[in-house]
Amino acid sequence: MKIEKVHINNFRLLRAVDISFEDLSTVIVGRNNSGKTSLTEVFRRFFASRNFNLEDFSFEAIQEFRQLCIDFSNGEDELIIRNKLPKIELRLDVKYDNCSEDFSLINDFIVELDPEVSNVIINICYQLKDGHIAPLFIGLDVDRDDFCLVLKEKVAKLYHIQITASDPADTENTKDIDHKSLLKLIKIDFINAQRGLDDVTTKEKDILGAILSNIFRLSSLESAPAEMRARYEELDTTIKSIQNDVNQELTERINSFLPTLSIFGYPGLYEPNLSTLTTFNAQSILDSNTKVRYIHNDLISLPESYNGLGSRNLIYILFQLYSYFREYQSQDILPGCHIVFIEEPEAHLHPQMQEVFIDQINSLITKFSSDLNNGLQWPAQFIVTTHSTHIANKTSFNTIRYFFKRGNSHFTIVKDFNTEFNISEHQKDREFIYKYLTLTKCDLFFADKAVMIEGATERILMPLFIKKIDEDIKSNLSSQYISYVEIGGAYAHHFYKFLDFLELRTLVITDLDSVKRTTKNKRTTYPACQTSIGSHSSNSGIRNWFENEQGYADLSSIRSKTDEQKCINHRRIAYQIPEIPNTIPCGRSFEDAFILANKSLFSITGRGKALEKRVFDKAQELNDCKADFAIEWALKTGWSIPRYIKEGLVWLSK
Repeated sequence: MKIEKVHINNFRLLRAVDISFEDLSTVIVGRNNSGKTSLTEVFRRFFASRNFNLEDFSFEAIQEFRQLCIDFSNGEDELIIRNKLPKIELRLDVKYDNCSEDFSLINDFIVELDPEVSNVIINICYQLKDGHIAPLFIGLDVDRDDFCLVLKEKVAKLYHIQITASDPADTENTKDIDHKSLLKLIKIDFINAQRGLDDVTTKEKDILGAILSNIFRLSSLESAPAEMRARYEELDTTIKSIQNDVNQELTERINSFLPTLSIFGYPGLYEPNLSTLTTFNAQSILDSNTKVRYIHNDLISLPESYNGLGSRNLIYILFQLYSYFREYQSQDILPGCHIVFIEEPEAHLHPQMQEVFIDQINSLITKFSSDLNNGLQWPAQFIVTTHSTHIANKTSFNTIRYFFKRGNSHFTIVKDFNTEFNISEHQKDREFIYKYLTLTKCDLFFADKAVMIEGATERILMPLFIKKIDEDIKSNLSSQYISYVEIGGAYAHHFYKFLDFLELRTLVITDLDSVKRTTKNKRTTYPACQTSIGSHSSNSGIRNWFENEQGYADLSSIRSKTDEQKCINHRRIAYQIPEIPNTIPCGRSFEDAFILANKSLFSITGRGKALEKRVFDKAQELNDCKADFAIEWALKTGWSIPRYIKEGLVWLSK
């Protein structure tokens, strides 16, 4: 049994989103404040705390409360208001097998028995109680400053959680479900981002010991697996034996501390005096005294707080997953689904450990099932939220769900990479991007904006370009999270669909790469040449940007493109243009353009094609030392940004 899809309405940033869950693990990625935590929290509220307040409603829902208050005052029909009234909703699409185990668990949730149907819809809503339209709106005034305060109090009193199951073929056909039945079917656990593993070694914190103590508590339950129960009974027998051996001596020695009641001189207090009885309880002993230690050598063991934060974090996650697995095993009736949310597992982990974690997380399900559950499948699904480029880049595209907000909107949009890249025409792009992401540190999932560049020269100088632009136009590009993607013009086009998927404002800086069509001895070649005498561009990134171009792109057509034509969706392409509009000298590469923008610094003079030829020849000399060229000019000041890059960065800053 698995949860295939969830739909969330009106919870914080999650105004109306659909999220599909993978069978094993699903990775949630996105920028800060994109709604990732809201996903975890809506499950926590419905399955654990069951507490909501007005602030949990989406921004748009608060506005709807205002409008409905006005409608109520104007005499609108209560049934119409009821249908429009905001509610926080979590809808689960659960798929089950038509086997006896799954069917016995899911039976209460089946509305219409149909052998062809193998899924149920569970609706969990925080909504107004029946018959409370008038009490909700009477006394509310949208013109008063305390509107939200009064509404908050009313929502807390008049809203409640209601659970229903609906027929997948007819969602209007429903039946009520109690909360206990829901918890029997679906177990939800959380490994929070804040795990208490602070870097304090002077005050020992036994986080891992507490988890071990909880595992022991589970072993004492009648429903615990036989091997766990046997270990508990062995330990309990040992402790009882110790109690019998020491009880008499302990009682005598502790009694010596007790005063006789007669010394107080109060009438009515007579012998016999008090006595003591000391009992040992296995659980309390473990709760108070169990600590996980690291064996340093034969002479000393170290507290858990003495280990590195990264190792402690990873061990904590593994211990907690093991504890949750044992909790699952110890239920009287085993749940059909077990969802575990893991928030920001990358905390304190170095990059290699992050990649190993996401690689190995799925294997835990198989290992626990085979080694600790007699081969029976642990029906776990891990939902991992992360800000880690290493985790995001290492995981399969099929598992990624991308959370983002458009502009200044108040709601989250969720995109599924697997569904948007599932057609054959995108297969090469998909394969290339996956290889690129796994081989490089690419943070496009988390960036505010992006700049794609040709090579090391642009990468070294780009932060300085951005700083100059900020100074010139008073922008704040330097303070934004900008991802730099170093990719040659021959491969940049593989990213275009991906950038559209991310809806990430991106400047693609590439080279004009002018070539001249030459035919000799019935053989046509395209040697590099200065721009003014070129016939085509050999840059496939440019050619694919303007989809109507076939083969080598016509150079005159490329150079005539307007600023508007260079923009597609959220991306803009920038390639060399004359420093002075409508003049001949124009670079074909970054080095040409930089020299043309700073002729006096290179002591190059001339005009027209002659100047362009000198610059072209100078740039050719730099082919083997481009990085040195960039470092040299990064250390100098007083130079100008090539016009094509400047115009592109101004666009990016908006």
